[in-house]
Amino acid sequence: MRHALITAGSKGLGKKVTEQLLKDGFSVTIHYHSDLNAVKQLKEEWKSEIDRIQFLQGDVTKMEDLIRIVHECLNKWGRIDVLVMNAGPYIFERKKLADYSKEEWNEMVDGNLNSAFYLLKEIIPVMRKQKYGRIITYGFQGADHSTGWLHRSAFAAAKVGLVSLTKTISLEEAENGITANVICPGKITGEMKEATIDEAKTIIDKDTPIGRPGTGEDIARTVSFLTSENADMITGAVIEITGGADVIHRYR
Repeated sequence: MRHALITAGSKGLGKKVTEQLLKDGFSVTIHYHSDLNAVKQLKEEWKSEIDRIQFLQGDVTKMEDLIRIVHECLNKWGRIDVLVMNAGPYIFERKKLADYSKEEWNEMVDGNLNSAFYLLKEIIPVMRKQKYGRIITYGFQGADHSTGWLHRSAFAAAKVGLVSLTKTISLEEAENGITANVICPGKITGEMKEATIDEAKTIIDKDTPIGRPGTGEDIARTVSFLTSENADMITGAVIEITGGADVIHRYR
């Protein structure tokens, strides 16, 4: 049985991805930060498959926590075939770079970029031995060509760096059967993070050209494809899941 590790996989977009990985037959290690209620709910909803699930708490801005999570994951399952870096701190307050504190800047860089280095440093050697691996990171619309994002300087800078890192990994590790791709979610907010596509089709969203809001299932279905064995020709790709919405410019 192939095994997947997902960060922030107990709620929101991560929950839908976790559920899809379980449906696809993976055993899954689910990292969470602090929401024990979300963990309890997910355990209840998937109690019939609980033998395929492991929950590990940690802070993705802390190197020690990330290394521990990988080691605990390997101690239990002995392998990691898929890494989904779903976690990514975000500051909702709109402000310019000069108004950020050093602590806020470090949180964005540590949680969105440095965390990837620590995880990949531990996991890539495992995937090399397996001669197989699927790595998924998350960016934002336009992150592959270093677009500026007004009032999102720290987050945007970290994610642009992450896109470059992911593309580099895709080249360095291709010979080892490892792919690395970036998913860029569009406007997916509130309850829609855990909604299905069918639910979204009953809602009109005038801001999105396709006419409906994005959902966690849209992200999960893309992850499902990219993590499949026959998706090995897709690596170094940046896939925007926006429904045509211009998130960067429309929502200033």
